[in-house]
Amino acid sequence: MPIEGPLSLLHSSTKQRNFSDRIGLHADRLVFSPYNRVNLRTQKRLAASVVGCGKRKIWLDPNEMNEISNANSRQTIRKLVSDGLIIRKPVTMHSRARARELAAARRIGRHRGLGKRKGTKEARMPSQILWMRRMRVLRRLLVRYRASGKIDKHLYHELYHLSKGNTFKHKRALIEHIQKAKAERHRERVLKEEMDAKRAKNKALRERRLERKEAKQNALVAEAQE
Repeated sequence: MPIEGPLSLLHSSTKQRNFSDRIGLHADRLVFSPYNRVNLRTQKRLAASVVGCGKRKIWLDPNEMNEISNANSRQTIRKLVSDGLIIRKPVTMHSRARARELAAARRIGRHRGLGKRKGTKEARMPSQILWMRRMRVLRRLLVRYRASGKIDKHLYHELYHLSKGNTFKHKRALIEHIQKAKAERHRERVLKEEMDAKRAKNKALRERRLERKEAKQNALVAEAQE
């Protein structure tokens, strides 16, 4: 049996005062909370099914608890939704502004120092991935040049194998090599044409010389016969 005395009375009065203070602080929550008077789990479940969202997104009007508690069918719930007694809460916004700002800073090299690196160089960017990216860039360039007629199929085949053999470190090196190869081929073609023209000219000179020689011999033979 607890002993009644001044201390016990003081303790009980303190507890009662604290409880009354809590009631005063949360009086609106006790008055308007739907779960202190009626159980509306079924109505909230039906409303979530009708509206097409989760139960945590359903808001029930605390001033119309009696009318909402009488709703026991989806049709009635639809009417309450149309009347505005049941509302779907708006989607909580999760801003991406700070993430976009950080990503933009990282794109220009910020926040990527030694203190931010957790993996090895190979783990952070595998060499196989870099190789595949480089090969795809070079091969796309070769296909585009071949389709546009800038290189023929023979030069394409040669450059394809040179690219696979790690000859070109980047696209600029491949373009420079193509320009040099085309210039060299053009020079060889010009030299070949000049040599062919020179050979044809020399051949024509030899033929004319032989014709003159034969004509002179024929003339000498004719004079001897006379």
